[in-house]
Amino acid sequence: MSNISFDNQINAFAYKNDKDLKLSRFLFRSMTYPLFVPVAARATPLLMKFNLGVINRLVRRTIFKQFVGGETLGETSALAKKLSEYNVGVILDYGLEGKEGDENFEIATDKFIEVIRYAATQPNIPFISIKVSAFAPASLLKTLNEAPRLRSGIHDNEQEEAEWDKVCDRMYRICEVAAECNIGVAVDAEESWLQDPVDRLTMEMMEEFNKGKVIVYNTIQLYLHDRLKFLEISNDIAKQRGYLLGIKMVRGAYMEKERARASQFGYPSPIQPNKESTDSAFNKAIRYCLDNIENISVIIASHNEQSNLLAINMMEEKGIEKNHPHIYFSQLYGMSDNITFNLAKDGYSVSKYLPFGPIKEVIPYLMRRAQENSSVGGQTSRQLVLINEEIERRKQLHS
Repeated sequence: MSNISFDNQINAFAYKNDKDLKLSRFLFRSMTYPLFVPVAARATPLLMKFNLGVINRLVRRTIFKQFVGGETLGETSALAKKLSEYNVGVILDYGLEGKEGDENFEIATDKFIEVIRYAATQPNIPFISIKVSAFAPASLLKTLNEAPRLRSGIHDNEQEEAEWDKVCDRMYRICEVAAECNIGVAVDAEESWLQDPVDRLTMEMMEEFNKGKVIVYNTIQLYLHDRLKFLEISNDIAKQRGYLLGIKMVRGAYMEKERARASQFGYPSPIQPNKESTDSAFNKAIRYCLDNIENISVIIASHNEQSNLLAINMMEEKGIEKNHPHIYFSQLYGMSDNITFNLAKDGYSVSKYLPFGPIKEVIPYLMRRAQENSSVGGQTSRQLVLINEEIERRKQLHS
């Protein structure tokens, strides 16, 4: 059993000065109030549209600073450098919310390529994150999801076929540059009604680029009850076709939307019946990936301490080295520093998922982070306890 501790708040917050630590305490404390997050989630995007300087500054100095790396690539560099001093890497994510139209799709594609080329110049940015819906029409993904055969050309709609060809070309260009630059591409999950064509396209890119080394990673959301089986099928296909499987594991990001849509259209919810089922599926997926570590490269993206402990204990039992090239851990920037920095201190490969982009573009991301923190009350309380302990320790140290 590993002797690593996620209680060590000194390691967790060493990278934060006193002012930043107090800001974190203020934000996490605010998120414990029942009405704060729902009201802020509705009001902030509306107020930002009016371009009020005072609101812009308030958001920039609080929630933006806590969860985002900056507005530009250049602004992320200082933070990435600071994280590297603590052996923490970065998964760069340009905060694009899907804008429709070929012009916007090409802008998004070019931006992802720019981020890849930038990552290649930095010593501690092994991955970037992309979203297929940033360069593909949502309506097309929905159509292909409902009738997957359409994507193989068995239909009469030439416009759909031409649109899909453009999406495939954009994806190929991104992955080709990533392979040239030796930067991993983590393909974000979409809502379940858009996911099938994303899975298929991502696996095609894996077959092309994951020979001998993993460049392309698909994201599986284990709160969907079919994803554990999908993981096993994906690995079988990868072995049959002679490529390595890249997997980023998350619990999930669209639960309320998924349940609401299932209820609206009268189909069974794709979400696990309860949190225990999700946790069980996530932990089984960890075991499966580590049992097949020669053929699977996995990013364990989790804020759950038990899941992270399970992974490191299993690595010890199997004699897998801490810095095995097929095993990475990751947490969102601004959250679960006690996991990230204690893993890094103990020699594991761990990265912070670091979004960046114009403040108006990343507002939807920020609101999701606030809602995510408030929905996991125990986790927010845990962060507050550790932050308070560190503030108190520093106070006594300076007195």
